Amino acid sequence: MTARRRARCLIVDDEAPAREELRYLLQSFPGVQVVGEATNADEAGLLLDSLEYDVVLLDIRMPGGTGLDLAARLSSRDGRPAIIFTTAYPDHAVEAFDLSAADYLVKPFDEERLGRALRRALGDVSADDDEPPPSGHDQPTVVELRIPIQQAGRTVLVEPEAIYYATASRGYSYLKLVDDRVLTTYTLADLERRLTTGFFRCHRSYLVNLNHVRELVSNYQGSLALVMDDSERSRVEVSRRQAPALRRALGV
Repeated sequence: MTARRRARCLIVDDEAPAREELRYLLQSFPGVQVVGEATNADEAGLLLDSLEYDVVLLDIRMPGGTGLDLAARLSSRDGRPAIIFTTAYPDHAVEAFDLSAADYLVKPFDEERLGRALRRALGDVSADDDEPPPSGHDQPTVVELRIPIQQAGRTVLVEPEAIYYATASRGYSYLKLVDDRVLTTYTLADLERRLTTGFFRCHRSYLVNLNHVRELVSNYQGSLALVMDDSERSRVEVSRRQAPALRRALGV
């Protein structure tokens, strides 16, 4: 039987200690090998033109061009590598996911978090990757029910009652707050397991806080939508399959 090829990894970071730390962490994943390093986007571009890489660990802010610029250039390339952003700045997460990043890691991060990113980008990267998910996803406590987001370099814990609805996006989710839309690294399924009181999965792409529903409206085709009581009076789709259960949950 032919052995599976190890995933080729390119590290792009202008700081030597950061590259060294990534190399150290990647030693825990036998399915990944570091075959290139670059200190800026131009160097990385040359390496990517000379060899096929499977994943790029990419810093955001570097001299001569940002990691976002490089990711944008790669977006039109056939067979582009998976991109995991590794940065000290959480403020660019939305831009990164708009460029189809596999993950966005805010420094400092540990081996476990890197492993989750690699699995998202590459699938099974190690024989040791069949461990159960972190217990925080299965047995949330009162504190863990709050949802962490990154804002202005800080980790902010959002209370469930502040969430109007959540919508899925490329394996992550956006939370709609009263006058803001923020990104969280939890999937919609993760949020559904954590937010069990007052929340309803009304559509495969939406998890809604029933306490913030203002109106139910039907269109001419008979499908149902919810009007929320946020500042924008947002509309949330309801799937035909979930409509009867939603009406029962709202008592209408």
